[in-house]
Amino acid sequence: MQRLNRLFEVIQILRASPRPLRAEDLSDQLEVSPRTIYRDIAALQAMGTPIEGEAGIGYVMRRGYDLPPLNFDAEELEALRVGLSMLARSGDTGLQRAARRVCDKVAALNAPAEWLQVAPWGVPPDDPANGCTELTVFRQAVREERKLSILYRDGDGVETCRIIRPVALVYHIECVMVAAWCELRSGFRHFRTDRIWACKPLEDRFAGQGDALRALWRESEGVGYVS
Repeated sequence: MQRLNRLFEVIQILRASPRPLRAEDLSDQLEVSPRTIYRDIAALQAMGTPIEGEAGIGYVMRRGYDLPPLNFDAEELEALRVGLSMLARSGDTGLQRAARRVCDKVAALNAPAEWLQVAPWGVPPDDPANGCTELTVFRQAVREERKLSILYRDGDGVETCRIIRPVALVYHIECVMVAAWCELRSGFRHFRTDRIWACKPLEDRFAGQGDALRALWRESEGVGYVS
């Protein structure tokens, strides 16, 4: 989590808490060390954020502190809420956690809209306990332009080991596909994530090639995928 986002999260958590929170409480929620929380609290206090308390006792946000409203109109907010809710159907637990954080930020600054509901059915969760690789791994590899070593089992049950350069994720109703340059086949291939039985990020990267590969992939597909 980038530091700016984390500082915002600290503010939101303290604003919503009915009791003082220790650095350990905040670090558990934000998945960072207590020392990082101490630094974040000190930085926020230096910026004039009214956080009171101290290490070992707990921190509280002084009543009345608020953040500027998000600059969205009513329909934009509804689109945001529906879009975020539909991530529950993607099977991507990392994006679902991020969506809940965004929803909390929206709810903290705007009136509720319980009348907007999205059916939860869709792609099964990317649960490693069931042999599924977390989709976070693929998204991170795309961002970092990092190669992946995967064990893939096709629809006929045939297993192959591949080295791939992932360029996009395509979220369908029933599955998620990783679009990638496959070094074994020397071409673009689409891999269903629920058929990837092992995945290992490699030290090898394809730095600077991601945009060009994505352009070639879109041209080869002849469609305007949004990844």
